[in-house]
Amino acid sequence: MIHHPFRSRKLPLATLALSSLLPLSLLAATQAQAQEECERGALDAIYCDENGDMVADRPTDESEWADPDTLIFAYTPVEDPAIYSDIWQPFIEHLEEVTGRDVRFFAVQSNSAQVEAMRSGRLHIAGFSTGPTPFAVNLAGAVPFALMGSDDGRFGYTLQLYTHVDSGIDELEDLKGKRVAHTSPTSNSGNQAPRALFPEMGIVPGEDYEVVYSGSHDQSMLGVVAQDYDAAPVASEVVERMAARGLYDPDDVKILYESDSFPTTSYNYAHNLHPDLVDRIEEAFFSFDFAGTELGEEFEGVEKFIPINYQEHWKVIRTIQSANGVEYTPDNLE
Repeated sequence: MIHHPFRSRKLPLATLALSSLLPLSLLAATQAQAQEECERGALDAIYCDENGDMVADRPTDESEWADPDTLIFAYTPVEDPAIYSDIWQPFIEHLEEVTGRDVRFFAVQSNSAQVEAMRSGRLHIAGFSTGPTPFAVNLAGAVPFALMGSDDGRFGYTLQLYTHVDSGIDELEDLKGKRVAHTSPTSNSGNQAPRALFPEMGIVPGEDYEVVYSGSHDQSMLGVVAQDYDAAPVASEVVERMAARGLYDPDDVKILYESDSFPTTSYNYAHNLHPDLVDRIEEAFFSFDFAGTELGEEFEGVEKFIPINYQEHWKVIRTIQSANGVEYTPDNLE
């Protein structure tokens, strides 16, 4: 197993009731009318980006600023939300203390539900997975401001391509004619990055091998272990977490390929939050000490939240998605 300096966990929150929300595709048509003509780049028509930083501007009308008594915080959807019900509690208490607000911590069931919740105003702070982050930025007005990292500012994860140790597959070329598990269409390491990077090495997903969507990194990895799939591209931090929990034996698999590092889950606030509240949210994130907490134990090697800039730090992800012809529309968010 390749060791990484730290691992970012994709962890649950609790259950966010989204049944009352309109589907995202309908929200696009039924929510507030589009902003008057303004610079917006790739942002949805209800947002503006006059300063060109690629994220939604705060509304110019102060009456539209949100300043809720209770903040809703959600993390990226994961396979088993119940496992981590208490892990985030120290951070939630810290967030409450610094902001002076109650904080409710929820788990969402899908990327689209999470984006939909922020767009509708029901979600104020969120961790979005790497691939879906540009969708959250452009469709929901999410403003990325932090990542988990180390004291020296390092962060990231890699795409790792696994196969079973007894598969007879030793290099990428051996994948021709095989059945390979990708996770979901919007996943970076589980789909978008392989489609952008593998052709440079002579293998075109969907042409040289059959793509089967497993639904998650966990399911892809377990499918490789069970030899239901011939191989699978997955996120390094997910499979390392699984190995640490004993969910599979690392000796049963081998790595065919590993990419350079990508940014991890982004932490975002809704674009229309009151600026004073945003200042306190950022203060809470950047002053939180992981040491000695369950959160710090789970996110091995992570020591603090570090500030990030969407325009700069997500450039590689946008490049990969552009190479795949991705458009940031509700219909493309799965």
